[in-house]
Amino acid sequence: MILTVTLNTALDITYRVPALRPHASHRVTGVTERPGGKGLNVARVLAALGHEVTVTGFAGGVTGEVVREGLGGVRGVADALVPVAGATRRTIAVVDERTGDTTQLNEPGPAVAPAEWDAFQDVYGDLLAGASAVALCGSLPPGVPVGAYAGLVRTARAAGVPVLLDTSGEPLRRRVAARPDLIKPNAEELAELTGSHEPLRATQAARRRGARSVVASLGAEGLLAVTPQGRWRAAPPARLRGNPTGAGDSAVAGLLSGLVENLPWPERLARAVALSAATVPAPVAGEFDRGAYEELLGRGVAVTAEADAA
Repeated sequence: MILTVTLNTALDITYRVPALRPHASHRVTGVTERPGGKGLNVARVLAALGHEVTVTGFAGGVTGEVVREGLGGVRGVADALVPVAGATRRTIAVVDERTGDTTQLNEPGPAVAPAEWDAFQDVYGDLLAGASAVALCGSLPPGVPVGAYAGLVRTARAAGVPVLLDTSGEPLRRRVAARPDLIKPNAEELAELTGSHEPLRATQAARRRGARSVVASLGAEGLLAVTPQGRWRAAPPARLRGNPTGAGDSAVAGLLSGLVENLPWPERLARAVALSAATVPAPVAGEFDRGAYEELLGRGVAVTAEADAA
């Protein structure tokens, strides 16, 4: 079983409009709702790849009930969310059908009480006993200590469970020091962490700060990986048109599945890039176009060895 942790779960609502214009009223042509938050998106992609996944984090209020009902319909995903008194947040994505661009609005999330945080840590420790890997994903809701992820990394390492970290800001800085097995920052997060805007130097610097392996997401340019086994770049052949929301989460799912299947790094990266690119034409985060994925995986992802930075 793969465990994904989403402390700040969400109900993802996606609106599609013919064209998004500031200061104007819009007629919505399509609406979708899905359980969301980075770890829940990762879980749905992993389940679609055939893995058994358990999700944990927090859920509360009417929105939390909708999230849990939605998870109940996803084959291969088990719900171990911890109840809280506050209401689970909503995220709103508005897709401009003319340009394919997406505008995202993210609520902060419910305030988590100390007793609720303690209850989550008990559940998390119990779940690790049956986990082959764990992904710690996304932002922290109000009330959760800023060093929370560092503690969760240490708990997983003590249990012998490999940890993938996908967050940003101060939680990322603190968690890297706790020595996660893998972090997956984007270019902006990597620069914030290391102070360097040159991707390879920044990725190597992030690894020196404590992460065993670093896979940097470079948007349409693909992924850059620095690991104990070597350094690689993996890139799709072309940019696909659509909604990029959730593409990074699909890349995490590809990396996690490759980890538990013990694939060589080039194969893990090719899978991650193919999944990420195939998410762009899909209607919502947590889904991917299987035909595009199989075509990209078969012949469309270029993986090349990378020389050391000077």
